[in-house]
Formats: sequence, structure tokens, C-alpha cells
Amino acid sequence: MHHDHAHRHIRASDVRMAALIARSRRYEIQPAASVRPFEALAESIAYQQLNGKAAAAIWNRVRALYPKRKRLDPAQVLVTPDETLRAAGLSRAKIAAIKDLAAKTMDGTVPPGRALLKMSDDEIITRLTQVRGIGRWTVEMLLLFDLGRPDVWPVDDYGVRKGFAKTFGKRKLPTPKQLVKHGEKWRPYRSVAAWYLWRAVDNDS
Repeated sequence: MHHDHAHRHIRASDVRMAALIARSRRYEIQPAASVRPFEALAESIAYQQLNGKAAAAIWNRVRALYPKRKRLDPAQVLVTPDETLRAAGLSRAKIAAIKDLAAKTMDGTVPPGRALLKMSDDEIITRLTQVRGIGRWTVEMLLLFDLGRPDVWPVDDYGVRKGFAKTFGKRKLPTPKQLVKHGEKWRPYRSVAAWYLWRAVDNDS
């Protein structure tokens, strides 16, 4: 199992991380064999600032607008009237973002999945954050969960910051800058570290 080395590396970095790994659900994300960036990013735009259930209901309504399609087609989304998308529950800002994503998928700014798989994390962040409504965090989630990249370190993520404070007994949340520094010792497996810091928050609930 190729994650063994990552686990050893992170456990060895700190006894508190070793204890957290021992009591948590194991990191098992695999590198992606394929990805559909348009669909994945459109869905993440729909989910922004909403709880999972509400977002899932809206996303299902959006998908139902294209019943014959197994996958979302940017050209079709682009010609869908805003009012139709509003009726599915998307806000105006999200409609503008998803249409910009569709246009940038068609003009190649957002690379097709096959090309994306060959690009570095930094290249992907640079390309995808050109889309309206897509910031670094959204791309980091795509890299970590959809692409299974091993060394993503989402220092702006609230859950990672909270899990860090909890694991290391800090009363205050670390700043992103402090996390950047601390994360150095977990290279090249910072995705795995992030996963376990999220578990530190989950383990309570």
C-alpha cells in the first residue's frame, strides 16, 4: 500500500500526530485515473457557502435540467437561460461563475481532464483560479479529493486550522502563515496531514 511511507513520515514527525493517526479513519485517497474538471468545479461552485444537504438538492435539480446527458456539457450550460438556473436554486453569482467556467472550459483555459492529470499542482491552481468564483481553496479541494495529489496543503481551510489547534493544544487558530511553516516537515505528504487534521475535528462529533 503506497500510503505506508506517508503514514510513517507523519507519525515520526510528532507523537501527537502519531496518536491522531492511530485513532482516526485512515487516509485512503488514490491518485485519479480520470477527472472531469468542468463537472467537478461546477459542483463545487454550487456547494459554496451552503450545507451539504441543501447544496446536494440544488445540484440534483441542476443535473435534472439535462436528463439525456450522462455528463454536464459546457456548451449546453452556456445557452441555458439564467432564469432556468435560478429556478433550480442557484444564486446569480453562482450562475455567473458556472457560465464563466463553461466558457473557459470551451476556450481551453480550463484544460480537459487528460491534460489536467499531467499538470503540476501549481499549474492547475494558476489555470483554474482564472475562473470567476473559483479561488485557491476550491482548486486545492479538487487536487486533494478528485485528483488524489499527495502534497496539497490547504492552509486557509478552517477545518485544517481547527484540527491543528486541537491536536497541538493551541488556544488560538494558527494563521495560514504559521501553517505554511509547520507544514514543511510533512512534505511531500501534506494532503495526508490535512486529512488527519480534519479527522481531529470529526472525531468529536
